[in-house]
Amino acid sequence: MNEHEASDMYLTVGVPPTLRGDDGLIKLTDNALSPDDINEILSSMLTSRQRRDFDVKMELNTALDMGEHGRFRINVLRQRQFPALVIRRIVSEIPSFSALRLPKILETMAMEKRGLILVTGMTGSGKSTTLAAMIDQRNKNSSGHIITIEDPVEFFHEHKGCVVTQREIGVDTESFATAMKNTLRQRPDVILVGEVRDREVMEQALAIAETGHLCLATIHTNNSYQAIERIVNLFPEDAHNQIRLNLSMNLKGIISQRLLPSIGGGLAPAIEVLINQGLVRELILKGEIGKIHDVMEQNNSIGMSTFDQSLMRLFMDDLITEDTAITNSDKPSDMKIKVQQAKMVQNTQGTGRDALGGVDTSRMSFSE
Repeated sequence: MNEHEASDMYLTVGVPPTLRGDDGLIKLTDNALSPDDINEILSSMLTSRQRRDFDVKMELNTALDMGEHGRFRINVLRQRQFPALVIRRIVSEIPSFSALRLPKILETMAMEKRGLILVTGMTGSGKSTTLAAMIDQRNKNSSGHIITIEDPVEFFHEHKGCVVTQREIGVDTESFATAMKNTLRQRPDVILVGEVRDREVMEQALAIAETGHLCLATIHTNNSYQAIERIVNLFPEDAHNQIRLNLSMNLKGIISQRLLPSIGGGLAPAIEVLINQGLVRELILKGEIGKIHDVMEQNNSIGMSTFDQSLMRLFMDDLITEDTAITNSDKPSDMKIKVQQAKMVQNTQGTGRDALGGVDTSRMSFSE
């Protein structure tokens, strides 16, 4: 994987080992894998306990440290009655905010004393990498106790200004819910929750924020305001008003991101930022979530940004193509008009996108 700079490897019965790179899929051989091949690979990667867990649950997430060859996240599943694996390469060095081209406001958010910060996006959108950068920012610039609860642990954090306790589901603790029940007894300052999957975990995340701690968590939604609706709908209808009140008081912000193919190779992040203050707080409390987008669009000065505004910046910085900007927009027709207007202005001024200078994205390396 490292030789081909691939992000993922697929190991499936009936298909040769296959890599995913920037240019698509690459088959490593012409020989298809057999059931015996897959079982031999599993035996070399999994402990006996992990193999028993997989045989019962038919799903398993873990990580594999191969020393100088790197660290890999492994998802084991069943398909057509046979085991299969998807292996993702994890960048061992925690990238900086500037290397990832993350908004400066995220550095400020990482240093919040208390509250809830959510990072949202679909699988493969770089959530884990962004969170790792935020935890590293906190670790380098403060003192305290940081606890991460992950499935699996991806980035290893050194003890810098903080003591960093990293717990892996299935290895160090039974589940997210179990770990979080005991977290407040461990005198934390910051708690990172790898994924909010259900109501119980969300309740505990809100409780952590409410009791004066900073809680960072991920949730699978397409954008920031969908995340608010998703959280509210985890609870019974008669609890919705209370959850909105809780969010209005304790939510600090939501970061949503998508990774897009870059002109320079690699991936470029389109990032939406919602900051919970003023009118946003009122809209959450009233349940008028659909109006939040316009507020974000009009408050760039305090760090807010919509996806379309982020896409436009990437296009103007010569990081993504016109087609990428339009096809990934929430409002493609509007984006097409904005792109055409920008090109007209550049032509009038005698400058092109190349004259603006690009950024080398080939070194940007995101994990989920």
